[in-house]
Amino acid sequence: MPQCEHVLTPVDEIVSRMRALAATLPERDGVAVFNRVYLTVTEAVDRHIDAGLFADARAAITLDVRFAERYLTAVAAESQGRRAPACWRPLFQFRRHPGVRPLQFALAGINAHIGHDLALAVVDSCRTLGCEPAALEDEFDRVGELLVSLEERIREELMPGPDLLRIADPLTHLLGAWSLERARDAAWTAARALWALRGLPDVAGEFTERLDTAVGFAGRMLLTPLPD
Repeated sequence: MPQCEHVLTPVDEIVSRMRALAATLPERDGVAVFNRVYLTVTEAVDRHIDAGLFADARAAITLDVRFAERYLTAVAAESQGRRAPACWRPLFQFRRHPGVRPLQFALAGINAHIGHDLALAVVDSCRTLGCEPAALEDEFDRVGELLVSLEERIREELMPGPDLLRIADPLTHLLGAWSLERARDAAWTAARALWALRGLPDVAGEFTERLDTAVGFAGRMLLTPLPD
């Protein structure tokens, strides 16, 4: 039986933009480390869309694209000398620090993207699709499941060595202090709160600013330089 022809989607464009970004960055650069991780996730989402594993493909594509655009916009702002969101600033500031390990860069990027960008991407998607957040919950959960399933692999690939599993190693404590699953749950709560506040722009703006600052603070802690 002949294979179905692949139909290009906006997710394919996002994948292309991430690959192009990767080609411009040194391998050890902190943004490059996170970009590789995020590219893997986005490619997995793209495959799931092509395979028809999302009940609502349009909603899945919209959420994935709105989500990725916030990351790519932050990177563009940084490269052009403009002020990026607070959640991304620690990664940009420490991206070349020799005392920060690759796994820390990956987690700091995931923290910024899940902790701040995901909630706003849900709201963006609801406005685009003309729906309530509840209508996107299945797509949100499936994307979240992909992220969680990749987290263990990410940690295994970026762990410098088995010695770091020792209880006394500072990286062990950092890993235990942050959870992708908890961050994802918090993002869903934040998205629902922002949607409920959409008629109160001043309050919604303050909420978003506080969220941005808090996630940035967590990212700074994740990027604490560690001894070899």
